[in-house]
Amino acid sequence: MYKQVYDVDGDIVIRSARVDDARTIAQYFNVNRHFLAPWEPKREAAFFLEQGWSQRLIKLRELETMAVGFYLLIFDMSTHEMLGTISFSQISRFPVHSCYVGYSLAENAQGKGVMTRALKMACRFMFEAQNMHRISATYMPRNQRSEAVLKRLGFQYEGEMKDFLLINGQWEDHYLTSLINPGWKA
Repeated sequence: MYKQVYDVDGDIVIRSARVDDARTIAQYFNVNRHFLAPWEPKREAAFFLEQGWSQRLIKLRELETMAVGFYLLIFDMSTHEMLGTISFSQISRFPVHSCYVGYSLAENAQGKGVMTRALKMACRFMFEAQNMHRISATYMPRNQRSEAVLKRLGFQYEGEMKDFLLINGQWEDHYLTSLINPGWKA
């Protein structure tokens, strides 16, 4: 059953993206365009435009309604500034009960524990409300910040994936990690 994501930890909130977030998301990716470029795929022009996000958010809302994908936004509660994104994809139910998570964080929010707290809330939602057994995350070996976040949350190293993702125009190796739901029940 569909359940919109919303959770708070101190001064940050995570929530499901809404169609009216198009301008905010486009602004976030424009402001952080150069900072995020080494970690993300090359983006088409529409990715940085409000109109492009308006169309994309309609599709993302459908995925969330069907509980096969979740696109979450991280906000600072006091300033209402968008700080980052968390997305759950490749959601598979019986018999695997697993998914992948990806995330991004604004340059000005780095080093403050924001992603650790936000990802903890998001994983809790996937375990409790979506009954996932395994959440997998990949990161490039040189991305020490991402590695540290995943380790703090208990993600365990499972192996290396050669030429896994086309990032910024180059095939990049990634390390695979996973977090298992210790309280999973059928």
